[in-house]
Amino acid sequence: MDETCDLLLTHATVLTMDSHYHLYESGALAVKGDSILAVGMEADLSDRFKAKEIIDCQGKVVMPGLVNAHTHVPMTLLRGLADDLRLDVWLLGFVMPVEREFVSPDFVRLGTQIACVELIRSGVTCFADMYYHEESVAQATAEFGLRAVCSQTVMKFPAPDAESYEESLAAAREFIQRWKGHPLIVPSVAPHTPYTCTEEILRATAALAVEFDVPLHTHIAETAIEVENSRNEHGMPVVPYVASHNLFDAKVLAAHCVHIDKSEMSLLLRHGAGVAHNPSSNLKLASGFAPVSQMIDLGLNVGIGTDGAASNNDLDMFEEVRLAAFLAKSVANDPTALPARTALTMATRLGAQALHLGQVTGALEPGKRADLILVDLSPLHNAPRFQRDPGSVYAQLVYAAKANDVSDVMVNGKWVMRDRQITGLNEESLIQQAQDYARRIDVFLIQREKSVLSKLIAISKATEEESFEVQAKVRINDPAPVLEAIQQPDIEVLRYRHYHEFDTYFIFSDAEQGILRYREDEFVDDEHTSQVRYRLTLIGQAREHKFPSDVLLSRSRYLAPATHSLRFYREYFKPEGEASIEKDRQRWRVLYRGTEFFINLDRVDHPALGYFLEVKSRTWSRKDAEHKAEVAIQLIQFLVASAQITHSKDYLDLIQIAG
Repeated sequence: MDETCDLLLTHATVLTMDSHYHLYESGALAVKGDSILAVGMEADLSDRFKAKEIIDCQGKVVMPGLVNAHTHVPMTLLRGLADDLRLDVWLLGFVMPVEREFVSPDFVRLGTQIACVELIRSGVTCFADMYYHEESVAQATAEFGLRAVCSQTVMKFPAPDAESYEESLAAAREFIQRWKGHPLIVPSVAPHTPYTCTEEILRATAALAVEFDVPLHTHIAETAIEVENSRNEHGMPVVPYVASHNLFDAKVLAAHCVHIDKSEMSLLLRHGAGVAHNPSSNLKLASGFAPVSQMIDLGLNVGIGTDGAASNNDLDMFEEVRLAAFLAKSVANDPTALPARTALTMATRLGAQALHLGQVTGALEPGKRADLILVDLSPLHNAPRFQRDPGSVYAQLVYAAKANDVSDVMVNGKWVMRDRQITGLNEESLIQQAQDYARRIDVFLIQREKSVLSKLIAISKATEEESFEVQAKVRINDPAPVLEAIQQPDIEVLRYRHYHEFDTYFIFSDAEQGILRYREDEFVDDEHTSQVRYRLTLIGQAREHKFPSDVLLSRSRYLAPATHSLRFYREYFKPEGEASIEKDRQRWRVLYRGTEFFINLDRVDHPALGYFLEVKSRTWSRKDAEHKAEVAIQLIQFLVASAQITHSKDYLDLIQIAG
């Protein structure tokens, strides 16, 4: 014995998970400081090393700690928040509004603490995180002694920790500068997704990652809708789009990659990007089936991630590895696809390489950090153990073993769990604090569900505004007199627009909630559609006043851009009923007798109600409204001399009356 080590693990089945898959049935492993000194047969290492401490592993498997390649650890506090929903409804309708209301450094710290306990117990020694207040994630993770790539989120929308992307980018820079060089934490930047970022954000985050030589963590091609929108908006799929904005100048970790083709895989490979496969989350949110086997065959570094606990709903990597293997076989209709050893490699060495940490962790090799776990395969659910094929241990670990078979976890040469006990853990306190948050979030969502307006505000990306409006409407038989009158010098035309409008009205059982209108405006230019605009209008039930000749002063019209699909709003708002109207609209903004009005000449095609003339004007006081009501009638009479009867009803009211 002429060499010394701090720790010698003996009497173990050692799975190195190195590129040659060295396996030692009567194996041992030597640790010195934070690193692995040697791996081999027990007889050889026992003769070679004098150890300060020797641990008899009693036949357990010693293997690299699992690498969770993509997650959002603070979202343990959102576990079970809104299940069985589509991704966009789940994320934009529930998760993001709750995050804007509740996410703080304290929230993030508590969620991370809960996640670290769950990760350690399932044999995870390293994970890649993406969230807000990432400093708090890093601090809590380091205190538990885990290794992590911690990625500060940047996106174009206001976030819980920043009012603008410039603030997020500045925070990411400061975070990277503070944590660069830490023994456990690799700071990173995370442009959230291509569709929540601008081209400028993609380029700026890539440049930041290159400047400090840190990974860049993002979501790519998670859903088919995302890819379709990218083709429509940018003329290309997601991967080439982000490549065109220099994203792959950085060391990219791309989560999901569900909907990519072989050429995009080759592009990722050429740029050295890593991929994080998230089978449970993709299945639960029905995002699709990532072509994992093709990626592996091509040579991509593909790891396995749990995603956040809000969309999984756990952080159990043993469950995730097993599912990844099963899913690949089912998709390929081939039981030999993604064999157990390959799946386990994805959760260890390939996962570390996907995180761009392959030189540090992911395999039990001399010089790499001592990130390892002990797995007890003696419980009944693992019995029996066949010996004719030494490689059967991979299948046993993937198809039979459970997370609670992990007895011990070491990270960076230090035990973070011994004999299934985590030092200094006050589990009851964590549970109680989490439940306190759950109660507060429940109250928030219950109150929000009572109000259509609150739900609208929760998802809108723009400032909603309440408007008061004087309006008068008259049915006409012939539009020609109106078109002729508008050309008279009494009317000054400020602007003209021609639209084809498709309106869908959401009707709620509680009439006091008002009516929500989803409008698709097609701008018509020389009989061709030049652009399309989507808007939401919440039309309140309040009727402030009715003037002579049925001119109406109405209020509570809250306006917001419709940035999601009609299907999204249908599932999010859950209306009691719907009605649809299609019309051709010519609109003029005019000055008449010193007062500004909008003149709408509408041909209601569906249902076939014919022509209507509508005059509207915004107002903010009762006195002003009275004046505009009087002038509005004069304007209608100027446009259509024979008009005597006006309507105070919306088109929705008219089609309901018509049956």
